[in-house]
Amino acid sequence: MALATRTDRRPSMTRTLWDSTVGKKTIMAVSGLIMLGYLVAHMVGNLKIFFGPGEFDGYAHWLRTMGEPILHYEWALWIVRVGLVAAVVLHGISAYQLSRRDIRARPAKYVHKRARASYATRTMRWGGIILALFIVWHILDLTTGTVHTGFQAGHPYRNVIDTFSTWYGNVIYIVAVLAMGLHVQHGFWSAAQTLGVGNATRDRVLKTLANVLAAVLTLGFISVPVAVMTGVVS
Repeated sequence: MALATRTDRRPSMTRTLWDSTVGKKTIMAVSGLIMLGYLVAHMVGNLKIFFGPGEFDGYAHWLRTMGEPILHYEWALWIVRVGLVAAVVLHGISAYQLSRRDIRARPAKYVHKRARASYATRTMRWGGIILALFIVWHILDLTTGTVHTGFQAGHPYRNVIDTFSTWYGNVIYIVAVLAMGLHVQHGFWSAAQTLGVGNATRDRVLKTLANVLAAVLTLGFISVPVAVMTGVVS
């Protein structure tokens, strides 16, 4: 008598999490908070430009030597980069797939118009696309120097001054920062709801914190090109 064999397999917990709407929202929330932490650290580092080339270039050098002597030169920086890229990719894929699900779930026509969403909510998708394109530009401009004609390797202070001495460099950067501010404003509160942090009592505090974070990050990042344009930093 032949023994019956099981051909069905249960999907792994990871696969189940990834395939579910709740799982994708959780991945978006966690990856978004990772990127938010990076943005805060990056903004603080950028503000060192107000203390002169020695301070700013020293900070850029430290980024490449952090972790020594346990880690080799730039290893810690590459670990951060890989982790950040993973967060960006997971965030983007989850956002796209959730968007497709939302579109497929909609009826052909609405009998009644839906309530008008906030400006930040309505621009989340376009803001994400703008930020994704800016990340590519920013790397090619100030990391590799591919699109930066005046780029000089090992001179980050000079490179920042040079890129913000052009009108297009300022326009690209400021538009991206404004998109980032709107993204953070809505995304932080949304992540808190997804992770179960929000409730009727905390919602006002979370929304206030989201507004403050968005405003501080926006003003902090924009202050650098504005300082270069006005001659405060040169």
